[in-house]
Amino acid sequence: MPSTTDFKDYYEILGVSKTASQDDIKKAYRKLARKYHPDLNPGDKEAETRFKEINEANEVLSDPEKRQKYDQFGQYWKQASEGGRPSSASAGFDVDGFNFEQYGSFDDFINELLGRFGSEGRTGRSRTYTYRTSTGEPSGFGNVYSNAPAPDTEAAITLTWSEAFHGVQKRFQIDNETVNVRIPPGAKPGSRLRIKGKGRVSPFSQQRGDLYLEVSILPHPFFKFDGDNITCEVPIRPDEAVLGAQIAVPTPDSSVTVTVPAGVPSGQSLRLRGKGWPQSGGGRSDQIVKLQIVSPKELSPIERECYEKIHANSSFDPRANLSEVRL
Repeated sequence: MPSTTDFKDYYEILGVSKTASQDDIKKAYRKLARKYHPDLNPGDKEAETRFKEINEANEVLSDPEKRQKYDQFGQYWKQASEGGRPSSASAGFDVDGFNFEQYGSFDDFINELLGRFGSEGRTGRSRTYTYRTSTGEPSGFGNVYSNAPAPDTEAAITLTWSEAFHGVQKRFQIDNETVNVRIPPGAKPGSRLRIKGKGRVSPFSQQRGDLYLEVSILPHPFFKFDGDNITCEVPIRPDEAVLGAQIAVPTPDSSVTVTVPAGVPSGQSLRLRGKGWPQSGGGRSDQIVKLQIVSPKELSPIERECYEKIHANSSFDPRANLSEVRL
C-alpha cells in the first residue's frame, strides 16, 4: 500500500471537480492527453510523466466502480477493491502493535477506522490514526470522533436571469434527503453561495456540514454582465442620433425613459444609476446602455426624399481627418 505522501489526486490531475460528469472527465482527459502525448513532446520527460499520470487518473475516474471506491477510500481504493486483508507492514501509518488480522477484509478495516458504525475500534483501545481522503488532505481521528469536522457538500446550480435577479427556491437531493434551498436575489455567474447546515451529516459527530453552490446563469438575449454592473445595446435611428430623442430602455424589473443627447456617436454609452444588479450590501449596481445607430434598410418615398435632400445639402464630412493618413 502506498504511503500518504504518495497519494495522487486524480481530480486535480485532470483539472475537474469531484462532481464532474463522465462526459466532463472524458473531455478533460482527451484535451490533456493531446497536450502531453509523447509524440508531440519528444524527449520531454516531464511531459511523459504527466501523460502517464493523466492516463492513470482517467483509468480510475472513467470507471464508475473504481471511481466510487476512490471517492470512498482515497489512496486505499485499490486495497478496498481487492477486498484483501490489510497488514501492519502495508497500512502506511504507525499502528503501535495494532493487530490487523482481526479484520476479514479491507472494507471492514476502513469502515471501523472511519468510525462509520460509531465504535472506537474492536480492541477497545483509544488511539489516533491518520487517513488521507480523496482530496489529498490528511485528517486525524480515532478516539476523538466527535471533534471531526462535518463534511461540506458542493454542487453546481444553473439559474435563469429572472431567478438570479429575484431569488428562487431550489430543491436538491443530498444522499437520501431532499433539501430546499432559498437562493437570495443577486446571484452572479461564478459566485459561490454558502448554505449553512445543509451539507452531509458527519459519521463522526453527526453534525451537518455546509452546502456550497457554484452559480452559472443562462445567457440572456438582451442583458450581459460587466463586473458588478449589467450592460445592454439599444439601437437608435440616424435622426434620433442627430437631433436627440427620448427613448424607452428595458431594465431588469421595469422600463425607463432615457434622453439621447443630440449628435451622439454610435457606440456611446449612457449610465443608468441604480438600475443594475442587486448588491449584497443593499441597493443595485448600474446599467450601462450602449447606443448603436442603425440605418433603415427600407425607406418610404418621403423618407428617401428627405435623406436625399440632407445628402445634397450637408456640409458635414465625417472623414475629413482621413485625408492626411499615411503609413
